[in-house]
Amino acid sequence: QVQLVETGGGLVQAGGSLSLSCVASGVAIDKYAMGWYQQAPGKEREFVAGISWRGRSTYYADAVKGRFTISRNNAKNTVYLQMNRLKPEDTAVYYCAAGRTYTIPTDLDEYHYWGQGTQVTVSS
Repeated sequence: QVQLVETGGGLVQAGGSLSLSCVASGVAIDKYAMGWYQQAPGKEREFVAGISWRGRSTYYADAVKGRFTISRNNAKNTVYLQMNRLKPEDTAVYYCAAGRTYTIPTDLDEYHYWGQGTQVTVSS
């Protein structure tokens, strides 16, 4: 059974930082592109960041470029999202996802596995 488990969410003041982790079990992610998505209340799930299967390429949504960094450790079957200079509009549930592609998918439908999400709340 494939599981992606996100941790690291919480409450932080604007300007602060959080580090999210996503640990996979039941699947070796070294052949998967990995992505992070956010979903705010009443909104659709949106792409935040993605990383290719070897970690050589990354891609970010414009809203987080320069503030968020995605990385991965395939030996630990884990992907990370370092979030700096957080803003209240970053408040959302953050999901990690795995897609068996060599490119970085930004379309929800291209991801095969999803985690259950972790809540990030940024206060003003």
